[in-house]
Amino acid sequence: MLRTSKPALALAAGALFLFGTGCEKLKSRDNLNKGVAAFKGAKYSDATTFFKEAIRLDPDNPNAKLYLATAYMVQWIPGADSPENNEFAKNAREQFTDVYKKDSKDKTAIASLASLAFNEGKAIQADDKTRAHRIARFDEAKDWYTKLLEIDKDKTAYYSLGVIVWEKWYPVLMTARAKMSMKPEDPGPLKDKKVREQLRAEYGPLVNEGISNLEKALEVDPLYDDAMAYLNLLHRERADIADSPEEFKKDVETADGLVTKALDARKEKAAKADKQGSGIVSK
Repeated sequence: MLRTSKPALALAAGALFLFGTGCEKLKSRDNLNKGVAAFKGAKYSDATTFFKEAIRLDPDNPNAKLYLATAYMVQWIPGADSPENNEFAKNAREQFTDVYKKDSKDKTAIASLASLAFNEGKAIQADDKTRAHRIARFDEAKDWYTKLLEIDKDKTAYYSLGVIVWEKWYPVLMTARAKMSMKPEDPGPLKDKKVREQLRAEYGPLVNEGISNLEKALEVDPLYDDAMAYLNLLHRERADIADSPEEFKKDVETADGLVTKALDARKEKAAKADKQGSGIVSK
């Protein structure tokens, strides 16, 4: 009777373990591929099932977690308050956060968490009852976009930080105008000097921060017309709390110029798109 040595048994057991692990990873990859195919076909429920199985078979597969999180996120409708919809947002956040905890430089996870918080904030009505919750979501989005910029000078992150400022500032300005019986289309500045001074002291630095971030977005992409549009708004609205007629005039003129630049940028991008579509390569 042949006796197998303990070292040989250990080697055999190790080989079986590696073989089994390899099989699990292959099955995980197969489920991931099936999930991607279902996702591309907009079969998000099926995709979710495949991605979950891929993660069960290989818990360390970051791609499966990212796809699963994305599958949850695309099914989420911002502002729709229902148990199912809230669960989509919760599950997406959990999966993206798990990826981030394992890799704090994963840009997809960071950008997605920022977008999730930002869209949650936008979906909340801007009134006195919900203001704190709305601001909290925007502050979380700001934190994530700031983390993203530590990794990559991303134009969308700069742009989003500018939009967050506008989302915080615009309701405050409109409330002040309404109290003075000023319509949104009425020319500024605000009629009440004391209110102008108060808002300038409280929100002036915030508005300046938003303008700075939108300018940085344009440094990355000079044809970023969406950034120009919000930069126009912030300049025009900063004019409402201007300290002098000269400052008011300067901001309004800057805003008017940005409207023209945004239109020109859109025309230029459309012309480039037409050339590419026709096969003409611009030099």
